[in-house]
Amino acid sequence: MSHNVYDDGSFFEQYNKIRNKAESYNNTIEQPSMKELLPNLQNKAVLDLGCGLGCNCMDFLEKGAAKVIGVDISEKMIDAAKKQSEDKNVEYIRLDMQNIDEIEEKFDFVYSSLAIHYIFDFEGLLKKIYDILNENGIFLFSQEHPLATAPLEGPSWIKDEQGKKLSSTISNYLENGERNIKWLGENTTKHHRTFSYIINSLVENSFSIEKIVEPAPSAKALEIAPFMYDEFHRPTAIIIKAQRV
Repeated sequence: MSHNVYDDGSFFEQYNKIRNKAESYNNTIEQPSMKELLPNLQNKAVLDLGCGLGCNCMDFLEKGAAKVIGVDISEKMIDAAKKQSEDKNVEYIRLDMQNIDEIEEKFDFVYSSLAIHYIFDFEGLLKKIYDILNENGIFLFSQEHPLATAPLEGPSWIKDEQGKKLSSTISNYLENGERNIKWLGENTTKHHRTFSYIINSLVENSFSIEKIVEPAPSAKALEIAPFMYDEFHRPTAIIIKAQRV
């Protein structure tokens, strides 16, 4: 079963506070970059893996999707999504995304925002995504960048005497596997995979790579959150758009 820290009450509250901030990484960098890569969703069936509060599910409906299913392992996330993002054409299911083969439907588009790094069996998930996609279906996902997940105790920085970040440290990059770190005060398990492993896994499971983006802050993002300049040292996330072939 995938790691789930989001049902811890304290963690859930802290996470919500971060996501609601205009200057958060998701709002200033990751989500704008993901939206640029969305395919035409008119009359499409969409599956959102790790849907969280359901915001993207509602956005897909606004972009013309006929049906959206959002799955998340967190009961708190699903309950909040049902309350905050309700529509007759969206369904929320509490489910470990590694069990999506339990969903007896096909989709034109599978989406996942910053959740894949919690999955322990990446290749197994890819096989299930391939099976659940219609022909020429699109899989678009973001995950923490391999340079960020590599260090065994989580990412760290070299700073000057004033605390300004000068560079990011890198270690254990070629060692795929679990990373047990502290995040928002809680023990969190993520999974590190090298860039080559991620790409080769997609290719070997019959996906064609359409686009790879290492998102950098825009001028607008830097106006809102000047500290995001640190992203130029080492990106937090990587985004990959692939197609079932």
